[in-house]
This record gives sequence, C-alpha cells and structure tokens, in this order.
Amino acid sequence: MNRPLQRPAEAALGGSAAARPHRRLPSVLLSLGLVFFTATLHSQPVWPVPRPVYSFSGQFVVTAVSQDSPLLHRADLAADTNLVRLEPALLAVSAERFKLALWSRLGLKSGDPWSGKIFLMLHPAQSADDGVNITMNRLPDTWDYHVELPDIVTRTRYARALTAALLLEIANRDNHDAGHSAELPPWLTDGLARQLLGGDPDKIILSAPSKKIDKLVQSRLDIHENGPDPLAAARRTLQDFPALNFDELCWPADAQMNGEDGGAYLASAQLFVDSLLGLDQGAAKLRALLAQLPGCMNWQTAFFSVYHQNFKRPLDVEKWWSLRVIHFSLRDPGPHLTVAASRDRLADLLAVPVEFRSDAAALPEHTVVSLQDAIQNFSMAQLAAILEIKRRDFELAQFRLAQPFAGLAEGYRAVITDFLGEARGGPRIVRFGRQSVAGHLHLTVAETVKRLDALDARRREVEQKLDASPLPKTLNPGTP
Repeated sequence: MNRPLQRPAEAALGGSAAARPHRRLPSVLLSLGLVFFTATLHSQPVWPVPRPVYSFSGQFVVTAVSQDSPLLHRADLAADTNLVRLEPALLAVSAERFKLALWSRLGLKSGDPWSGKIFLMLHPAQSADDGVNITMNRLPDTWDYHVELPDIVTRTRYARALTAALLLEIANRDNHDAGHSAELPPWLTDGLARQLLGGDPDKIILSAPSKKIDKLVQSRLDIHENGPDPLAAARRTLQDFPALNFDELCWPADAQMNGEDGGAYLASAQLFVDSLLGLDQGAAKLRALLAQLPGCMNWQTAFFSVYHQNFKRPLDVEKWWSLRVIHFSLRDPGPHLTVAASRDRLADLLAVPVEFRSDAAALPEHTVVSLQDAIQNFSMAQLAAILEIKRRDFELAQFRLAQPFAGLAEGYRAVITDFLGEARGGPRIVRFGRQSVAGHLHLTVAETVKRLDALDARRREVEQKLDASPLPKTLNPGTP
C-alpha cells in the first residue's frame, strides 16, 4: 500500500517515418500491443489503396498496403461478430463518427477546431496477437499521430486505439515541449472506449463485408439492444466479479487490460469514468485534466490538481469510489450465490493479501493474513485504505450471499465501521503495535479483535449446522 502512485509510462523516444515534408523534431513512440485483447478475423481481401483516403474533416488520413493478410481464410474466425474488418474508405468515415461520439462525451461540439492530424496506417494482420503502435511527432506548431493498426481487429482494441489517439490530440494541443507528450491514465482511455462501445457501436464502428453470396457482399451482424443504459454490460460483469479499487485502476496488469480477468477492470474503468462525468462540471473537469497532463510528470498530479475540491488525497477517492460502486450494485445486485459459494466468498473477503521478505535481499513473497493480524500490525496509513475497501466489499456481499452468511457479512462490516469511528467517533489515541497514534477511531484494537474473533466463531458454527465442510482456523489462502 505504500508504493508510489506514478507508474512508468510505456513510452520511449524514437523516430518515425515522415508523413509530411516538414522537418521532424523528436517523436514519441507509444506501444499498445500488450494491453489489447487478442485480435481475430473474418475472411476478407485487403483492398489496394494507391493513395491516402482523407476523412470529411481532414483530421484522419488512412493508408493501407495492397497485401492480403495470411489470416483471411480462417473459417473458424469468419463468423466472429466482435471483429472489425478495416478498409480505408470505411475507416475514414468510421473514425469521424467515433471522434464526434467521444467529443460529445467530453462536452465538445462537432464544429470545434482540432489541432493534430491522425494518420491511420493499416497493415495485414499477421497473427491473432498483433499489437497497435501510436507514434507522436512534434512539428513546429503542433503534434501529429501515426496509428499502426492490423486490418482485422477486435472492437475493444479498435476503440481503445482511436480513443487514445483522440485524447492525446486534445491533451497536446497547447503542449510545446517536444520531448514530453501527455501521459494518459489507463482508466480514462479504457473507460471512455467502453462508454462508446456501450452506446450504439454499430453506428460508429463500420466493418467491411466478410463474404460474398451469389456475388453480393454480405456481413453477419449481431445487434445488441442496450437501451438507455450504456453501463448494462458493466453491470452484468460486476455482478460476477468485484469492482477494482482506485489503486488497482491506477495500476492495471496486462492480463486485466486484455480482459483476462472476466472484464472486471474494463467494467470498473467504465463505471469510474461515468462517475467522474456525473460530478458537477464533470465533462469540463475531464477536459481540464487532459489540458494539464503535458505540464505534469505524471497524470496523478494533474488529477488531484483538477479534482482538488472533490478529493484531497487518494483515500478520499477510494471512499467516494466505494460508495459509487455500492449504489451502482444496489440497482441490480444480481443472483444470489449458493451456500457453498457464499461460504467461500466470505472466507476470501476476510483474507488480506500481503507481500513479505524473509530478508532485505530476498524477493517478495505473497501470502494472506487475517483482518485481526492486519489491525494489530499494519500502519495507520495502510490500514485505513484496506479497511475502507473491505467495508465496501462486505456491504456489497450482503446482497449476494445466502443466509446466514449475508448476516455475518453485515456483522463484519459493522465492526469495521465502528473501528473506523464514523458511526460515533471523535479523535482518540489508539495503539498500533508499539505505536500510539491519534485517529478518528471508536473501538480500540483489542475490542475490535475480540469482536472479529466472536464473528469467526459464529461463522464456524454456521458451517457446521449447515453440514458444510468447516473452514480451517487459518484463512483460505485464495486471492480475495
């Protein structure tokens, strides 16, 4: 919990093939290959394009090579409606529509001026794991962006690539530092991309026909009626997987960004962005965040500068986000878990993951400890953030767990609330291990541990009465 918020950016100085006759200043290469879903395909020839195709506004310039993808004739992938078949003329139209949809979310109008051109360069997809590269070039008076895309790509990867390029163009409009491009928060790029996909994606993502039948080109299209709720898919995902906390949103792993966590990261990022847009002057604040990014060494500095009236520190964001997740889940908590699944879920919630080193030179090892151990041994800064997350998770669990495990979850939540002191509290001196610290706590450490031990004893009695296999005295070592 004490790691710095800043994460090294996936960017390095590098060159790029010139797309204009101007003299090039230093450019920045951003590789997005590892964070995208696996790309798959339909069977479709690649059209040779002798010269670039320009979009209506002129901001997008599309080029392609006249070479067939080796994946074109994969029959097993031809019917996948999640794939976008990119063709220059359609891509020029699609990119404009996508831009207007994203601008609308940020409170920009269709006639507002833009600064940097975006060059979309298609190449034949060579494998299901082809990446996407965005190269940012500083010109004397502006920046431009080169996006290298495989010609067969998933909707998620396509949406993320265009969202990143468009957000970078907005952020760098007044950026005159040739060596430092804006650093985008991962949750902002993915959250906005998922918002657009949650609307009416078939109007903003145009795919070329996949096959010919009786000399007529045809495409298979699955239409999903989302209704007025763009968060419908996120709601379904978060019924089965817990939402990420703010720290996890700031540091997503590659597997999470690729959707290998069941979509929990992507759904959480969408809800987080939607929640920021729901704040007073939400769209204006997101635009202000983008404008401040080039002048800051990391996006966290810009974030807390723009949202200083809403959040003074990361813990304030975590509290606000926890309440937002709870309110969101209460609208449709989803189906109840079975008794066995409820028992396992409650055991997981009671585990606190930690890293430890046997000595200073050893690599960190992962394990879990009980809430009691955490309360008795963790620092106040670590403990407050952990307990806020645990309190949210227990409150959400009440609506999914079978009885009587739901009642036990409420009991654990109440103990944490009393310990944090928000029910009655004022500041008092509390002892953490050998340290005495002042905090807004109500229960002492000893009282809190005693109440948690009593709840653990009740939990074991419940399992025995329900003829479930009792939990060991040590906690379930699974990841919560």
